[in-house]
Amino acid sequence: MTERLVIIGNGMAPGRMLEHLFELAPGRFRVTIFNAEPRVNYDRIMLSPVLSGEKRFEEIVIHGDGWYVANGITLYKGHRIVAIDRVAKTVTSSHGVTEPYDRLVIATGSSPFILPVPGKDLAGVLSYRDLDDVEAMILAAQAGVKAVVIGGGLLGLEAAAGLRAQGMAVSVVHLMPTLMERQLDPAAGYLLQKALEKRGIEVITGATTRAIRGETRVEGVELADGRIIEAGLVVMAAGIRPSADLARDAGIAVGRGILVDAQMATSDPAILALGECAEIGGRVYGLVAPLYQMAEVAARSLAGAPGKGFAHSDTPTKLKVTGIDLYSVGDFADGEGRDEIVLRDAAAGVYKRLVLKDNRILGAVLYGETADGGWFGDLLKKGADVSAMRDTLIFGQSYQGGAPLDPMAAVAALPDDAEICGCNGVCKGKITGAIVAGGLTTIDDVRAYTKASSSCGSCTGLVEQLMSLTLGAAFNPTAVKPICPCTDLGHGDVRRLIVAKALKSIPAVMQELQWKTSCGCAKCRPALNYYLIAEWPGEYVDDKQSRFINERVHANIQKDGTYSVVPRMWGGMTTAAELRAIADVVDKFQIPAVKCTGGQRIDMLGVKKEDLPAVWADLGAAGMVSGAAYAKGLRTVKTCVGTDWCRFGTQDSTGLGIRIEKFMWGSWTPAKVKMAVSGCPRNCAEATCKDVGVICVDSGYDIHFAGAAGLDIKGTEVLCHVATEEEALEVIVALTQLYREQGHYLERMYKWLKRVGMESIRAAVVEDREKRLAYFERFRHSQSFSQKDPWAERASGRVAAHEFRPMAELGLREAAE
Repeated sequence: MTERLVIIGNGMAPGRMLEHLFELAPGRFRVTIFNAEPRVNYDRIMLSPVLSGEKRFEEIVIHGDGWYVANGITLYKGHRIVAIDRVAKTVTSSHGVTEPYDRLVIATGSSPFILPVPGKDLAGVLSYRDLDDVEAMILAAQAGVKAVVIGGGLLGLEAAAGLRAQGMAVSVVHLMPTLMERQLDPAAGYLLQKALEKRGIEVITGATTRAIRGETRVEGVELADGRIIEAGLVVMAAGIRPSADLARDAGIAVGRGILVDAQMATSDPAILALGECAEIGGRVYGLVAPLYQMAEVAARSLAGAPGKGFAHSDTPTKLKVTGIDLYSVGDFADGEGRDEIVLRDAAAGVYKRLVLKDNRILGAVLYGETADGGWFGDLLKKGADVSAMRDTLIFGQSYQGGAPLDPMAAVAALPDDAEICGCNGVCKGKITGAIVAGGLTTIDDVRAYTKASSSCGSCTGLVEQLMSLTLGAAFNPTAVKPICPCTDLGHGDVRRLIVAKALKSIPAVMQELQWKTSCGCAKCRPALNYYLIAEWPGEYVDDKQSRFINERVHANIQKDGTYSVVPRMWGGMTTAAELRAIADVVDKFQIPAVKCTGGQRIDMLGVKKEDLPAVWADLGAAGMVSGAAYAKGLRTVKTCVGTDWCRFGTQDSTGLGIRIEKFMWGSWTPAKVKMAVSGCPRNCAEATCKDVGVICVDSGYDIHFAGAAGLDIKGTEVLCHVATEEEALEVIVALTQLYREQGHYLERMYKWLKRVGMESIRAAVVEDREKRLAYFERFRHSQSFSQKDPWAERASGRVAAHEFRPMAELGLREAAE
């Protein structure tokens, strides 16, 4: 019999718990979730990159709406639970919904601590806990006000760095003498402060906030020593408290948080608690690694297969601020019987400190060079005796034995259970196993399959070392990273920074991203041109000089210097008038060759460059537009005759093909895109070797994608099945827009799929309709600027006519003059 599982809270911990639970006990529970936030589950630790502009919210969503539907979960968004009736076994939401449960999980998280000072309720005072806070801060940044962040801990510094990245003047006010005093010792805190000040962030330590000044909204922050700091925005990041009031009101045992045992059970056996609201062994947790451990334990408990239970272990601290490398783990305070090993390199800004007792590591603080953090943490976790390597311990694992060893030796020596990605709790064995089993060859492959390196990214170097160790010479990360020799940045970084820094011209990109050459090259300029036109439709002005010859002249250059012209025939259909117009053009301009293409179009070969505008004018007069047979964009939609003529056709494949082509023509994509629609599984339109293909069946439409029939031969993958033509168009357009936003320039769709993984694509355009519609709308918006026939523009002579004028013929006398 299906049991009723109700979850209060929809954060990362309960989301991970459900993933485990569905694997352990599929179908056992009917799940209902109440979420106080009006949105789906997202990666809260990635709010800082959203604030800094390095990521969008859609990129940090963990489970889209489709995931809840696929797993039969009822999700109440924006419903805060106000009461738990343990006798009736029900919960009641602020909207009046009462839901019965057999098992209840409380995952209410934590609440920000707001300093009880005058002015704390003024407009412009924010906390930093959820997406609403981030959006409010971004709006404040656009207003150009100055920000003060109260709190120099992990969260406060990430907020300060994010606001600074948004262009705000930022001051950090911190009560203690050094920053992050709970995670760093004074020396590392000093280096951190210098790094932040170098970025233009003012840091005031040892400062007590007396009041927040202002009448109706924030005007400044007053310190206890009388100083007043001007501010239009104040961010409180002074700590968090477990949200346990709901449990307390229900009579559940509560200390600092909701008291739970090692199996995450509360004082009521029917109720579990996990996440930041839970207290176990006298501790409450705010880092993701222990929360994910709680999630796994809770899932086993619910599935009736309890294991060894939750066990405390020291969790490393990392700061998610780009360019600042710090790592700390364990207890690094001074104490009797403890000694330390310290390495300082002032010029390089490197500081390392290990605290030991009885030749075992108790704590480690690393700043500036953190590659050995995982190794030190593993030695600490295992309580390893380091006496044999004490003299060289501080130099890291590569130097054990007194001489530098192969850098891979350090990661090779890590055991399979060594944790590599703290954000997602991924160990070495899982990564290497996935690389071998899945044939993974890129860092994006590993992210897609294991989630390692997919959150804060601080473990990326370690994951790359594992890939190098596992794949050997087959893995060459440097070969795929930079776009070209003009930059050290890869395609993904460039796209991300174009958005983050709101760069809207090629010179701006090159200046802000420190291009090594003055004007770029033939490899990076077309890529930048595409990224800008895809990101800023209607704002960015296409740079025609950054296009290859075929796109620049809107025809295909042939080996003899002439061009071929391919008019668009919607869905492969044509008329006698169009054929007559083509025949007239062939005769008039003495075009030497006419050929049918593989995409059901007519190709006129051998057109002189200077004749192109006149050819286009005549074709345009017959109602024909450019077939874009040259474009990194939509080229053709091939069709069969479908139900109109075929005895086996199940749907109007020709009509759907025409509809798709008329909706999507003119769009730019990372590489060429060809589509096809077949009216039945006999597949006469060869839809299963296209970038996007549709196979019509009795019950609707099977949508395929990521096929190829060029340099590489590859069959398509099945994306999904939909019932209606409307849904088919919606999915295809959203899929193409996702590819437009994620694809690297010249990366075909099948290579994009291999890089990002099917799971993420399905999650975005199949399972989550809200997200799918957002992609659809962004594509539609871009089309309002792109759907212009380049032939018509140039045939009119208004645009770049000089390109097609023949060079003047000069006699000897004229040339001499």
